[in-house]
Amino acid sequence: MLKISLMDQSDLEEAFKIEEQTNPSPWSRENFFSSFDVGHKSLVCKAGKEIVGFIIFSVVKKESHLLNIAVLKEWQKRGAGSLLMESMIGQSKVMGAKKVFLEVRSKNNNAIIFYKKFNFIQDAVRADYYTGKNPDDAVLMSLDI
Repeated sequence: MLKISLMDQSDLEEAFKIEEQTNPSPWSRENFFSSFDVGHKSLVCKAGKEIVGFIIFSVVKKESHLLNIAVLKEWQKRGAGSLLMESMIGQSKVMGAKKVFLEVRSKNNNAIIFYKKFNFIQDAVRADYYTGKNPDDAVLMSLDI
């Protein structure tokens, strides 16, 4: 059974390992840990005691920005991502957000399909947004909540 909870300090190491395993250009350890320290909202999805996914977002005034979401490959398409997304949208609403924004790699078709399932719409494309070993454009998407 999957369960969503707030990420706490003791979850950071395990969540960061998921980030490294799933993201083609993972956040640095410093960026990942400092995101928690600066107060970004973070949730984890657990199967028993094992963290199988996480989501990081920030809410400023009436806007929520999805910063990062990752689910272990063996848990993808089994509901963990959807639970995380539903929880993030719900928390964003409670915090007064009216819209959720995100950027996604243009080549990440699975993620784009996932976001469209939640009725996110494509707003624009930012050319060459992702740099490094895996350069890509970013598709900007939003959802009215």
